[in-house]
Parts: sequence; C-alpha cells; structure tokens
Amino acid sequence: MDKHTEAAMLDLGPATRRVADLLEGVADDRLDGPTPCPDYTVRDLLAHLAGLAVAFRDAGRKAFGPTTDTSPQSGLPPLDDDWRAALPRRLDELAAAWREPDAWAGTTRAGGVVLPGEVAGLVALNEVLVHGWDLARATGQEYAPDDASLEASRALLGSAAEDSEQSPFGRPVPVPDGAPLLDQVVGLSGRRPDWSPSANA
Repeated sequence: MDKHTEAAMLDLGPATRRVADLLEGVADDRLDGPTPCPDYTVRDLLAHLAGLAVAFRDAGRKAFGPTTDTSPQSGLPPLDDDWRAALPRRLDELAAAWREPDAWAGTTRAGGVVLPGEVAGLVALNEVLVHGWDLARATGQEYAPDDASLEASRALLGSAAEDSEQSPFGRPVPVPDGAPLLDQVVGLSGRRPDWSPSANA
C-alpha cells in the first residue's frame, strides 16, 4: 500500500454507526418537522442521507454511473418505506467501501465532480457526521461522534472556510474560544450549535 494512501485512510464506521443508532429515535410524527438544514424536513434529511450513502459508497468503489454522476442539486431521492432498515444497511456499505485502500487512491467522482480519493473520503465522512448532528438536533437526541472523525471534519471544513468563494458549506458561524470540538465543526459547517426545533418551527 502506498504510504500516502495509508496515512490518508480513516474508518467511516464510527460515524456511520452513530447515525444509524439515531434512527430508532426518529418517531413518525417528527418526519415533517424542521432541521438545521433550512430547506429540509426530517424526512428530506433522511432521504439525503440515504442518497449520499449510496453516492459515496459507489465513489469509494469507483463504480461510476448515475449514483456518482448526478448533481445533488437535481433533487432528493424518495425515502424508502423501510428506511429504518434500508438506511443502516446503506451506511454500513458506505463504511465498508472506504475501508479498501483503493478507495483513497487516485481519483473518483461524486455528485458529478471529480475528486482525489482521499478528499472524497473526507467529504463522505463529513457529510455523515454533520448530517448526523442535524438529525440528532431535529429529533431531540444526544450525539457524540468520535474524536478522530471530528478532527478530520474540522480540518476539512476549516480548509474550505479559508476559501469562502468555493466553500460548499456556507458561511461559518463563530463559536466561543475553547468551544467543544463538535460545536467547532458545527459552526464551521454554517450551523448554530444552539439550534433547536422549537426556535425554528
């Protein structure tokens, strides 16, 4: 294995499992409620998570086609009726794809964009981690990602924030000095760490 590829690899499993653990706490009467993503209800957020899990799974496998080449701006996929079973399975497949060294090597595609494998892997991790926070906040659940995932997301988001013209994550929200690592990541992703459904219903 190339030493650079080995150094770049991260296990997405802790982040994907943490999100999967949230799903049992999503009651049906929450599905039409607000989330920290202004344009997404909880149902929309779940559909987005399902779609990105498939897209980045196939990006990791370098199995190019509609799942890797369709822009996320083209609309959300429908949410599976059995999403409580289907979404954890897709998240597991995503993590498995990125445990392969070849996923992190060379280039791949996601959302129709060509990216270095190591960047695509970090973007996949960040998408899962941040949207996991969105889901937890929207449904009133605790959320404690692992430190390695948080550090990787903070590095990715911090780098993007330095180039606000190209950042896809929105304008960062300042957080106090010494804020918890999760709050730093949330702020860098353009979200308010104190967001709550009651204040945004």
